[in-house]
Amino acid sequence: MRCSFLYLRYLLIFLLLIGPGCARTKAARSVIVPEQTHINYRNPESLPVTQLASFTEPVTVTHPRSEQEPFNLSLDEAIRIALRNSEVIRVLTGSVAVSTGSTVYDPGIANTAIDSARGRFDPTINIDNTFSSNETPQPFGVINPPGVAINESQTDGYGLDAGISDLNSLGGTSQFRMNASRTDLDPFLVPINPQYSQFAELSYVQPFLQGGGRAANLAPVLVASIETECSFFQLKSSVQQMVQSVIQGYWNLVATRTTRWARQQQVIQAEYAYERELSRKERGLGDLGDVAQTRVAFTNFKANLVVAESAVLQAEAALLNVLGIPPTEVGEVVPLTPPHEIRVAYNWQEILSLAERYRPDIIELKLIIEADMQQLVISENQAQPRLDGVALYRWDGLQGRTPTGDTIGSNGINDWTLGVNFSVPLGLRQGRANVRQRELIIRRDRANLTQGLHATTHLLALTIRNQDQFFDQYTALREARAAAEDNLKVQKAEFANGRTIFLNVLQAIVDWGNAVSAEAQSLTQYNAELANLELQTGTILEVHGVRFMEERQRFIGPCGILGDGRCYPAGISPTENQPRYEVGTEPAENAFDLNSPLDDPRLRQMPGGQTITDPAVEVKESEPKLQKEVLGTPVDPSQPPSLIP
Repeated sequence: MRCSFLYLRYLLIFLLLIGPGCARTKAARSVIVPEQTHINYRNPESLPVTQLASFTEPVTVTHPRSEQEPFNLSLDEAIRIALRNSEVIRVLTGSVAVSTGSTVYDPGIANTAIDSARGRFDPTINIDNTFSSNETPQPFGVINPPGVAINESQTDGYGLDAGISDLNSLGGTSQFRMNASRTDLDPFLVPINPQYSQFAELSYVQPFLQGGGRAANLAPVLVASIETECSFFQLKSSVQQMVQSVIQGYWNLVATRTTRWARQQQVIQAEYAYERELSRKERGLGDLGDVAQTRVAFTNFKANLVVAESAVLQAEAALLNVLGIPPTEVGEVVPLTPPHEIRVAYNWQEILSLAERYRPDIIELKLIIEADMQQLVISENQAQPRLDGVALYRWDGLQGRTPTGDTIGSNGINDWTLGVNFSVPLGLRQGRANVRQRELIIRRDRANLTQGLHATTHLLALTIRNQDQFFDQYTALREARAAAEDNLKVQKAEFANGRTIFLNVLQAIVDWGNAVSAEAQSLTQYNAELANLELQTGTILEVHGVRFMEERQRFIGPCGILGDGRCYPAGISPTENQPRYEVGTEPAENAFDLNSPLDDPRLRQMPGGQTITDPAVEVKESEPKLQKEVLGTPVDPSQPPSLIP
């Protein structure tokens, strides 16, 4: 009773200490378990410094190119360079290239989950080896003289417990276990001291319902294998997008270089018209309005040329980014592969069949359904009652020394157990809910597969429509360019003979330059759509002769067995694939017949073969260029003269 009272008093004191309010409780808690109430971050200068390569300043429209040699590049070589530098996969988004987040190491990382799932079937060895010594005080009564004394008893012990267990694919667990122990008491208070005991037992537990069966036990391994397949096809999808981005960026560069040439020609023609009007004004053959009008056209064309130059630099940078090449490591990128100029015909049903079989996203949706089926097997197995058969057989032994000093022992003691264990939660509500959830997930993923095929059909139809549109545009724009070139010659000749105004010439120059640019844009877009169709069918890598090592030899990283420290993806560089594209000897934009329609400014050839001579031009060409005074203002040869008196 007194002990209980002491416990109540201590409890009351504790409640009085923590009871007056939360403030004291929080203060005590903040000392014992402090809370993180602020953000800790290190100074960026304290972090390790990543070594950067030394690069020159980037090329801009203001800063000219360096002394580096032009980088002549075919489309096949561009694809090979991109694959060689594809440790991290990059794709083109607009005028820049960004990382997809996929790396060549992802399938290898996912592949480790298979061994993790198989690890539950590996045998497990357990060994416990212990030594112990315990001293226990014990009170005892003393007769003479009467009283109480305390004595100490000491127990020394040793124990060895070892065993091996293994789970098989049927869910059964077999185990072999052996145990040996020694106990020595001081003082001698037991019949046998020291005492030696040992046993060995063999047991097996086999689930018949929940936890049993090959399908349920191997399902996690199959799920891990399917997830590895998904990771591989995700990587393949990213590589396909990268190859398509290389092709897209390559044709973008060809188109922008052609547009730049057209803008250069517009500047040259506008400059010629401007200088001509200056010369005519000096000779009294023209007026200030013609000079002002040609000057406005000239400066506008110069501004358009700056935009075209910037577009070329942006297209070069985007292509180099996709290829994994620093922006200043090479000189001017000169594409050598001319665009394809022939319409390609397709079989619609064959295209749909290819997409259904080879598109990585469709394959991934199919694999997800397979994984769902395996998860359903697991859920159905876990929704069953627990019914396990158990069997055990044990060999026991005991020996030791009696108080008389004799040693006795027996090893012929055997035990066995055979039975069935059963347990089940009433209603199996959780298990049935999991099964129902998995069935709904399968229906959902099948709907996603149907939607994926539906979206693929529309993407393929859109790509084919775009191909027909761009090719028909190219055909029409090629005719429009020829018509614009004829119109430019006519308008220039008519203006030279004073039979039309310069506004018509200006419009002809604009129409001709835009026709050249639009022709190049339509044909390069058509070539990009050819690659896009291969991407949409999932065959762009096979068409370009690209194969993964996993597809041929089932290699997966890491493979640095020989001590070179390199993983498989970085250790094996892409080999030469079969060339697919033509390689020219001159820039690819020359395929658009980039010849100025007015090569000789003093001699104009009419569409019908009539030759027209411009006397004003002859006078102008014979004089020093722009070395006169216009309206009293000195003319700077490097700048257009001012029209303000």
